This record gives sequence, structure tokens and C-alpha cells, in this order.
Amino acid sequence: MKERTEVGSLEIAYVRAGSGPPLVLLHGYVGDGPSTWRHQIDVLSSEFTVLAWDAPGAGLSTDPPEYTGMNGYADCLAPFLAQLGIERAHICGLSFGGALAIAFTRRYPAAVQSLVLTSAYAGWAGSLPADEAQRRLDQALRLSQLTPKEFCATLLPTMFRSSVPARDVEQFAEAMAAFHPAGFRAMARASAEDLRSALPGISVPTLLIYGEDDVRAPRGVGEQLQAAIKGSRLVFVSNAGHLCPIESPAFVNQEMRVFLLSSTSP
Repeated sequence: MKERTEVGSLEIAYVRAGSGPPLVLLHGYVGDGPSTWRHQIDVLSSEFTVLAWDAPGAGLSTDPPEYTGMNGYADCLAPFLAQLGIERAHICGLSFGGALAIAFTRRYPAAVQSLVLTSAYAGWAGSLPADEAQRRLDQALRLSQLTPKEFCATLLPTMFRSSVPARDVEQFAEAMAAFHPAGFRAMARASAEDLRSALPGISVPTLLIYGEDDVRAPRGVGEQLQAAIKGSRLVFVSNAGHLCPIESPAFVNQEMRVFLLSSTSP
């Protein structure tokens, strides 16, 4: 069951489960918190207080201005966590959520215990060739005008590599189909930024997780982030694509659990 809180003029929906050190899960620019992170919420909540928000413009949250930018998203996440009494947390982001985690760490370093960046970019412009970054933004702006059925038919095949249980695909597709056109454009515009300058300043323990067969954030994207973030560790998930936390939940959960426990202050 999703809870709600207000951050400025926005209403933010989220799921909270478990108890222990705070773990904040940030979804990508499609779907929502529970549809992306259901397996992690179910398992990791046995040892952590797990929070998975619907980013502004997704799920049951309201839409931000279209030109909010990644810093604007970070500046929304900070008071959201403060309202819930969280001063410092492990931050885990997938894709757009990974770029948000990077921006959040730059702006609010004292609030970050560790980072898990999954299928993440330093923004499209920071991780992809310039023509590909522009193509993705142009495509996203066009996709925002489509019907939910057309939207899902275009993007869903790029998210998975392996055979995924039908229930997982259906739940994610349902969340995708509920996309907000204006909110999706806001997240796409933020995703298109270049965050490379933030990477050398990351000093917290950082785990990078990428699907070995991800066509959206290919292997080289993870390798670039590992080279730029001092002391980071890079793990590839076999037979998995962009949504590796859904495709290979047992492997991803184990990697995250071991890393998070080792990064938790006594």
C-alpha cells in the first residue's frame, strides 16, 4: 500500500517496508517504485527500512515542471527524506534513478551512506555518444504523445533480455501504461543531462550493477562509471538486460545485501 506526503506543491507517493538502516530505491523514467523494486522491497526489508518512491511525474505522484532538471529532482528528494525523518541513507537508483542518485550525492553528500547504481548513466549526454543522447531525448518527447498501448509496445521490449515471469512483466507493463505525459517529459529532459563532473567527487562506497545484455545502458557505460568513481565495484548480471533487479532478483539482492551490510556504520 502506497503512502503519500507533500513536498512543496507536489504530492509524493511511496512504499515503506521493514526496519533497520534506511535504503532508498529510485526507479527509472518508466514504471514506478513498486513495479521496479518489488523483489528488493520484499527481501531487503528484512534488514533495512526500504523506501521506494514514485518520482514526481510517475506513479501516484504529481507532475513537476517539465524543465525541473536533475538538480530539481534531487532538491525534491532531500526534503522528502527529511519529512520521513531520514538524515542519512543508502541510495540505490536504476537508470534515470541512478543519475538522480549521482546528482543527489553531489548536492547532499552528508545524506548518502553508500550508492548502488543499477543500469545507470551519468546522464545520457554524460554516458552516450552525443547523437544517441539527442536521439533518446527526441524519441522520449515523441513517445509522450502516444497512447499507453503504443508507449509500452515501443519501450517494453528494450527493458528485458531473458525470460521473465509473466507476473513481473505484467506488473511493470501496467505501471508503464500509467505514464504521465508531462511527467515523462520532465524525467526524460533530466535524463538527457551530462553529470560526468559529479563522478570524481563521489567518495562513498559505490556498487555498480549492470545487465550483461543491456541494450539501453550497455557494458561500456558501467565501465566508464567505474573508471570515474574511485573505489567503485562493477558487477555484471548474466543473461539480464536493463531491468536486472526484476530479471535476476536473487543475484541482485545478494550483491546489494552484502554490499549494504558492509557499508553500514556500526
